[in-house]
Amino acid sequence: MAAFAVVFLISACGLVYELVAGALASYVLGDSITQFSTVIGAYLSAMGLGAWLSRYVDKDEARVFVELEVAVALIGGFSAPVLFLAFGHLHYFRPTLYLIVVSVGTLVGLEVPLLLRILQRKLEFKELVARVLSVDYIGALFASLLFPIFLVPKLGLVRTSLVFGVLNALVGLWSTSLLVMELKRPRGLRIRCLLALCLLLGGLFYSDRLTDLAEEGIYADPIIYSKQSHYQRIVVTHGRASFQLFLDGNLQFSSADEYRYHEALVHPPMAAARARGNVLVLGGGDGLAVREILKHPEVEHVTLVDLDQAMTDLARKLPAVRELNAGSLEDARVTVINADAMAWLAAQPRESRFDVAIVDFPDPNNFSLGKLYTTRFYRLLKGHLTPGAALAVQSTSPLFSRRSYWCIERTLREAGFHVRPYHAFIPSFGEWGFHLAKVDEFEAPAHVLPGLRFLDDQSLAALFLLGPDLSPLPAEVNRLNNQILVQYYESEWRKWN
Repeated sequence: MAAFAVVFLISACGLVYELVAGALASYVLGDSITQFSTVIGAYLSAMGLGAWLSRYVDKDEARVFVELEVAVALIGGFSAPVLFLAFGHLHYFRPTLYLIVVSVGTLVGLEVPLLLRILQRKLEFKELVARVLSVDYIGALFASLLFPIFLVPKLGLVRTSLVFGVLNALVGLWSTSLLVMELKRPRGLRIRCLLALCLLLGGLFYSDRLTDLAEEGIYADPIIYSKQSHYQRIVVTHGRASFQLFLDGNLQFSSADEYRYHEALVHPPMAAARARGNVLVLGGGDGLAVREILKHPEVEHVTLVDLDQAMTDLARKLPAVRELNAGSLEDARVTVINADAMAWLAAQPRESRFDVAIVDFPDPNNFSLGKLYTTRFYRLLKGHLTPGAALAVQSTSPLFSRRSYWCIERTLREAGFHVRPYHAFIPSFGEWGFHLAKVDEFEAPAHVLPGLRFLDDQSLAALFLLGPDLSPLPAEVNRLNNQILVQYYESEWRKWN
């Protein structure tokens, strides 16, 4: 049984290292579908290479097995810190990534055949193969479930790889006892296992410093706050005159010009709506859209639904962000709900309706976000709008991701809305796009709340003028079963990243 436990741990550790690599690849390079696919594909191919190479190990299988375990522990354990450091020098990242993936895959592919050969003296062949492969696949399942549910939210990517490196080193040390009858000189192997264990424990002890060191090379300004939540890596940096919020390495706002974005997002639908008493904000956990909404005296209640409690906690508690949002999330008129927006909408009673809806999700760069831009989502939302209600959707850049922008417009129309596309220039992002929608035909609003920093009646009208380089492109409707928007988005932004 102990030998099969070793197989289980080998499989789990190997898969965790590749999941870490895949997560970092999608984080750094974008295009999450391609990166995860190629990383896992490279890992499985390398395992095949390792299995083929095992034919050349014709003696001392037990010794080679323990040495391989030590090598996997060190390469896999330090994979996340090394890749984070390579992140700061992007031209080194991709070769480093695939060197680590292929190395770990080859070593793991070598280990299992060697262990089979060691154990074949104790079990009948068909029983041996059935047990080893069953335990191998169960270990992979265990790791794939543990990774998103516990490891990344609780430990983060750097600690996760180091913890599993420690686990690999312990497996190597344990194997020197399990295979003692097969080993001629186990003492030297045990010393190597202990040295690897000490190195990994040292890395684990300094994991926060390693992460900070890596992130200091990524961001232009000093980091004043960082946290790995259940859903994303949150980083706040502070320069001379402004601070910035990043989610998974992507800029969400700069305090220098966020007012342009949030005024453009909030005030056109507030102006277009028949009533403004009850407002829904989906996303926008930083509280900046809510700040703009509360400038309207008619507002009686705002419901903010954001998946990540770490984000809404930051908006309340980090002084820089709380000052920027004017304490909006602590206003008595505001209710904050931490839930998946689609699931929350589906669970609301039919009589729960809103006069204005502000949809402020991150760009659709993966399927979990892409579902929030589908006909299914927009139809759910439409069912919770009052007659005359207005909806605004942040819709990525109509210049840099033009087909994605018009895909969102077409999807809204397919869901039963009349749509007015509009845009604004945000220095931190460039040309940025939005869509204003209502169930009934409507004209673009002509008047906006006075006293805003960016918008007045004249600039409001200009938002709805789109030049030839922003004009419509053919695009499919984004549905749950095709997620075509994610494919458009990744293809278009790949040219600019």
